[in-house]
Amino acid sequence: MKKIQRYRRFLYMMLGNAVCLLLCIAYVSCWHKVPGTIKIRAGMEERIDFGVPASGTIKRSDEAFLPVSLNHPLTFYANLPDDYEMNVRLFGVVPLKHVNVQVIREKEVVPAGLPIGIYVKTQGVLVIGTGEFTGFDKAKYAPSETVLKSGDYILKINGTEVTGKKMFMRSLQELGGDDLILTIRRGDEVFDVKVVPVEDQSGTYKIGIWIRDNAQGVGTLTYIDEDGGFGALGHGINDTDTSTLMTLQKGTLYHTDIIGIRKGETGNPGELTGLIDYADDNVIGMIERNEENGIFGVCKEALEEAATYEPVRIGLKQEVVAGPAKILCSLDGREAKLYDIEITDIVYDEAHVNREIVLRITDEELIRETGGIIQGMSGAPILQNGKLIGAVTHVFVQDATKGYGIFIEEMLE
Repeated sequence: MKKIQRYRRFLYMMLGNAVCLLLCIAYVSCWHKVPGTIKIRAGMEERIDFGVPASGTIKRSDEAFLPVSLNHPLTFYANLPDDYEMNVRLFGVVPLKHVNVQVIREKEVVPAGLPIGIYVKTQGVLVIGTGEFTGFDKAKYAPSETVLKSGDYILKINGTEVTGKKMFMRSLQELGGDDLILTIRRGDEVFDVKVVPVEDQSGTYKIGIWIRDNAQGVGTLTYIDEDGGFGALGHGINDTDTSTLMTLQKGTLYHTDIIGIRKGETGNPGELTGLIDYADDNVIGMIERNEENGIFGVCKEALEEAATYEPVRIGLKQEVVAGPAKILCSLDGREAKLYDIEITDIVYDEAHVNREIVLRITDEELIRETGGIIQGMSGAPILQNGKLIGAVTHVFVQDATKGYGIFIEEMLE
């Protein structure tokens, strides 16, 4: 009897664990099906089907709570732009998600799909690493090892604003072996640190750091809005060594000619090779912001004229569906063409803003020319049902025909 009882307890325990596991899986699945932010158009009915066994309440700050059920499609309607809060509970009991519902005005933009040359200059200089060197006395020194970190920005040296790498190195030599007070930004904090330079064997004063003050590359312009503003890339410009999102002092877009294509292969992403002339008369736009969801700024008239696609409406995330779609890009630096893709999955995950649309290239011509998605195509507009719904952001390293995209509404924020 004792053995039977122990066996029953074991079965009950296993059953309980299985039920808990299934509940956890159901919770995570439902969590991913409900976005953290929902946008709806003012003056239009928006029908949204979450397909989750949940309910909750929705309210504006000055209004009473209204009950909502997510078991069935919801129809939203609001006349004017506004913000609402919706608290969702699984089975009406378990807290699931806090959703921000934003009522926005209808918007049209011009999908571009054109290659752009990018040059950005950092605010101050970016520390990409620290290390040691041999001093004049043949001893080893690492003055910055415990003071500065990879990803720090040096904004000032002894109270003087750092305008670039050359200026910093020149100031370091002019100050000789005097103590340096460096104003740095680390994350959201700005503070001062002290570093003592050391003379190396060549008579040059060093503090044992590697720094960078600019970055260049080729990407794809996503859209131009009615005010001449642009969005591109679908992701921010990060330093290649530190993966730090670069803080800009200024940035410029240049016309670029595509002079070569290296096809993507398994384990080896391909690349669009562009020729950029950094002359003033080749400037086609100014970059004002570098953010996680792309680069943004104002374009010049020549760039607006080059984007020949007709203005289209914005497709909101709830309108994106798995199935056929197209991307707009240029492989020759001139006219952009549409290529067939398939959207295979949609992920509402605020932690991965650049990887919300999972896509696969199906166009035989594009696969023949590039192997799929390659570097330089980041920002290529994604269109579905006549609307601009997103932009290409990343490629699967192990399969160049597959990649990720960002919802266009995330870029327009």
